[in-house]
Amino acid sequence: MPAQEPGNLIENRLLAALPAEEYNCILPHLEHVTFSLGESVYESGKQLKHVYFPTTSIVSLLYTMENGASAEIGVVGNEGVVGVALFMGGDTTPNRAIVQSAGDAFSMKARALRDEFIRARQFQLSLLRYTQALITQISQTAVCNRLHTIEEQLCRWLLLSHDRLQSDELKMTQELIANMLGVRREGVTNAAGRLQTAGLIKYTRGLITILDRKGLEATVCECYRVVKAEYDRLLG
Repeated sequence: MPAQEPGNLIENRLLAALPAEEYNCILPHLEHVTFSLGESVYESGKQLKHVYFPTTSIVSLLYTMENGASAEIGVVGNEGVVGVALFMGGDTTPNRAIVQSAGDAFSMKARALRDEFIRARQFQLSLLRYTQALITQISQTAVCNRLHTIEEQLCRWLLLSHDRLQSDELKMTQELIANMLGVRREGVTNAAGRLQTAGLIKYTRGLITILDRKGLEATVCECYRVVKAEYDRLLG
């Protein structure tokens, strides 16, 4: 039976799905943290000292070029964990992790993570399955950014974010979205305007409200469905 612990811990799906015995062993190693919008969780090339299990926050994985340009390669919310390099054999990673949506998470020190990864069978399996799903998301994001329109990319980004929130509202400026997608701000402005005209979203300064999720799903490219299907298959 999955553990039934009150509070935010159960809001992370990876932790919530663990057998009670494994969950209760991991619980003492978890520390509550609160992330603010735009906060750096880790930087490229820096040693990772913790992993993070988001509950109400969303973290973007970004790759930054030498000239300062950046693009999102993946997004992590309450379905997953930030810092997979720690249990995949590495202490560093070439990408950055930046808070896309402010909220809560739980941190776990690197040593404790590795010990529990080796000891706890279901915990290890869940982390490996999650990593496979994340690789699918990263791969599909690369394809989407190369082949699909900014409007389709924005729909994908909105739906992935909406899946990881308990609200229809996303606090995000067009400039930040442009940085996430690796496109010009004008392109995001035009794409968001078309979605608003179609009645799918409402955009005011710094706030996007999802009005018609089914309409977004009808507009988005196949990349969103590929990623969602893989997460559902591997993580239920």
